Amino acid sequence: MLKGPVWRWDIAAYLFTGGLAAGSSLLAAGAGVTGRPGLRRAARLTSLGALGASTYFLINDLGRPERFHHMLRVAKPTSPMSMGTWILAAFGPAAGLAAVAEAAPLLPRHGLPGLARRVLPRTGDLAGGAAAVVAPALATYTAVLLADTAVPSWHEAYPELPFVFGGSALASAAGAGLLAAPLGETGPARRLAVAGAALELAGAHRIEHRLGLLSEPYRTGRAGRLLRAGRALTAVGVAGALLGRRSRVVSALSGVALLAASAATRFGIYHGGVASAKDPRYTVVPQRQRLAARGGTVDPAPAAEG
Repeated sequence: MLKGPVWRWDIAAYLFTGGLAAGSSLLAAGAGVTGRPGLRRAARLTSLGALGASTYFLINDLGRPERFHHMLRVAKPTSPMSMGTWILAAFGPAAGLAAVAEAAPLLPRHGLPGLARRVLPRTGDLAGGAAAVVAPALATYTAVLLADTAVPSWHEAYPELPFVFGGSALASAAGAGLLAAPLGETGPARRLAVAGAALELAGAHRIEHRLGLLSEPYRTGRAGRLLRAGRALTAVGVAGALLGRRSRVVSALSGVALLAASAATRFGIYHGGVASAKDPRYTVVPQRQRLAARGGTVDPAPAAEG
């Protein structure tokens, strides 16, 4: 009855890595403002690495990957995919330049001219700020992309999906920061882990309970297992973030748990939507309920002219 998504697992991975890139860019900007160079460096490099991975997953899923550049020939505000392409085009160079700037202090003095050594860090700060401005759009546009389809359990979850994806992006970035940054500079990452987890869990809970019949695909099957695993890992990650302030090992384990939780949530949302498209019940029953709510009548078709 409804043609399901033709996307492969690459898109679910893209949802995760794109969010990680966006959240890490925001964390890097905050670390730079508060004077935490180690956390800033870890977050900027994570952002660039995740961006590279997300670009690969997105291009690899296209039927003709070599034609990816054709997506830049138009800008269509009503198309989330078109807008997402331009968001990536704006975010990528800024995040890349910010990450490259982190290498300047590590180069030998004779390997970089003095002017470039002084200018590159400042340029990196400007680029990092620009990436942080675009980051919220990168973190949440994929939620709009899913909700804009006819897939029942994605479409009806349109109010919550941006909050789930935004919170997941923040939590995953916090996890990467706890894993890679110096222990003494991880305070912002710990606070971000709590905020991101709260946003993600609240949105996911509403999706699993507010949609009536269309919540069912998120509670059963593969999607249900993934989302339950995501909740458990989030709880472990937040607990480790709060209790492991003085332990490098606990902080690292907390970071791994938060990253895994974010991935499980993204894959769970993906599989929940796919499951709802495969079963005609999730298309037909809500339609009948809407018809009954209108009094059981259908608007008559307009008379043919002539």
